[in-house]
Parts: sequence; C-alpha cells; structure tokens
Amino acid sequence: MTKRARRTSQPTKPLLKAPLRIGSLDAGAVVSELRKMHEDAEDPDVERMPADDELFGALMYAEKHADALRRQTTAVQRAAALKRVRLWEYLREQIDVHQLRAVDDARQAGAQWIELAPALAVGAPSAAYNKSKRLRAVELIDETPRAHRLRRTPEAVLKAERRLALDDAAERRAQEEARRRHKLLVPVVERLLEQREFLRRDDDVDYWLEEIEAVLPHCRTPLQMVSLNRYLDAALRALSRLEKSTARPSALTEDAGLALAAAFELQGGTAGTDRAVE
Repeated sequence: MTKRARRTSQPTKPLLKAPLRIGSLDAGAVVSELRKMHEDAEDPDVERMPADDELFGALMYAEKHADALRRQTTAVQRAAALKRVRLWEYLREQIDVHQLRAVDDARQAGAQWIELAPALAVGAPSAAYNKSKRLRAVELIDETPRAHRLRRTPEAVLKAERRLALDDAAERRAQEEARRRHKLLVPVVERLLEQREFLRRDDDVDYWLEEIEAVLPHCRTPLQMVSLNRYLDAALRALSRLEKSTARPSALTEDAGLALAAAFELQGGTAGTDRAVE
C-alpha cells in the first residue's frame, strides 16, 4: 500500500487565519442576565453584586458566589459559567486598547521608556517600546483583503503605521485635488444649468441635472465635491447617449453649445467641444 505523502504546512498559514474575537458586546446586559440567575437562585448576597457597568467587580462577585447556583439545574450553572467565560474574554480584548492609551498618555507627559519598563512588566526600555508596539496591533488592521488582525510584532505594526501614514497622505492629496478641481467645476456647472432649457434632454438627462442642482449649493466636504463631479460625468454621458440615439446635437443654441463644450473639456473629454448647433 502506497504511503500517503505528508502535506507540508505553509509557514504563513497561522498568520493567515482570521482570529476569533468577541468584538462588540453589551456587557452590561450579560451581567444583568447573570444577576437574574443569582436572584432566581435566591442568592442571599445578590444585593452586594456590583452594578451592571462594573464589569470586573461583577465578574469577581459571580466567581466568588458561584456556589449560590448549586441548587439550580446543571443547565443553569453551565449557562452562568459560560457567560462568565465570555465576559472575561471580552474584558481581555479591552485591556490592550486601554493600556495602550495609558502608555500614550504617559509618553505625552514626558515618561521615558526606562520608566515604562517596570510598569509594563518588562526588563528593558527597548522591551517596553516593543511591547507598546504589540499593544498597538490591536488598533491596526493589516492590508489583506479580509482585513485580518495584525501579527503582534513591532515590525508588523511599524509596517502598518507606515502604510496608514501613506494612505493618510494620499487621502489629503486627493481632498486637496478635489477642492482645487471644485473651484474650476462650479462655474462650469452653473453655466450648464443656466442653459438647461436650451439642451436636448430626456428623463435620464433631467435626472442628473436635477441631482447636480440639488448638491451644488451644499458642496462643502471633499465627498460632496466628488459627488458633484460624478453627477456631471453622468449628465454628460446621458447627453452623449441621447445625441447618438437621435443623431441630433445636444445644444440648441450657441451659448448652450459653449457651456456643454466647457463641461466636456473640464471632464477631460474632447467630445462635444465642436458640436454643431441646430
């Protein structure tokens, strides 16, 4: 019998596995459910159980008073214990985020890595720095299509931070370009709207011109500016399709033709710049 060849595991396989996380959770509601279980079990000390939003204290109480549920069914005891497990895991996920914020506050207040080392339970300033980078991995997402969590290594975090810095710079450039282009776009769009009655239109053309008219007075953010630009593109495509289907020019007057030509030129096209006028 031929022995099946052993499949070699890929070194990156553990890194590609999406981690399981509790994520968003209404912890207060789960604590309330635990409280109800203790009340139903007639726990004599249940009034001493901390409030629903005091997660750590409530968990410590539930652990200390687990015997109060002994007279309940095993299903109830199991459910209560599972709720505690889930809440502890949720709490664990929150710790790194909040510890990182404390580290950032300490650094902003002038704390040196040598001072942070004992607070982070490490033996050297470099180890404190590296641990802070691993903590930051919780807040960063890698560049994989499925948006996996980062590997908790300083190198992976630095790479992600550089990528995010580049993304932020590109976004700022795009927004600045949108603002610059918007200054050129507004007068062209206003002129086109003024000549609307002298353009050959159908329902599609009218729809996009109405969208332009609606968004134009409220363009303040880069996103709104991009939307205006897209609406103009859509209106020009609709005008071109109508002209092609009717074999008749879109502009009915010379002024309308000039307004249409300016819009096509701004959008980077040459079509429409020398259209005939009926």
